Amino acid sequence: MKKSSLFAAACALTVTATLAAGDAPAGTRQYWEEHCASCHGVDGKADTKAGKKIGAINFTDPQSQARFTDEQMFTAIKEGVKNKSGKYTMKPAENASDELIKSLVTHVRSFKK
Repeated sequence: MKKSSLFAAACALTVTATLAAGDAPAGTRQYWEEHCASCHGVDGKADTKAGKKIGAINFTDPQSQARFTDEQMFTAIKEGVKNKSGKYTMKPAENASDELIKSLVTHVRSFKK
């Protein structure tokens, strides 16, 4: 077997094992940490200063997760969330592809205990 084929096979096995373990696809975790974790926390518990201030959702709570569908979460990420006075409490995901947003939804669902 050529080295390039062996490398490709090893990479495929690594990706498969990673996805099977429930890990978010490449870029999702980084996007989460850079854009979402300041309010929702790296662990999804929303136990941050900013999260407490705006009442961010604790994504580890099954009851909180049951309050919205994947489609509603997709829309919230894509378009942002506004309070009653029209001010953003969560800004839209800028420069995020639909594929990345779908992956973020999956990542959020993985926090449910």
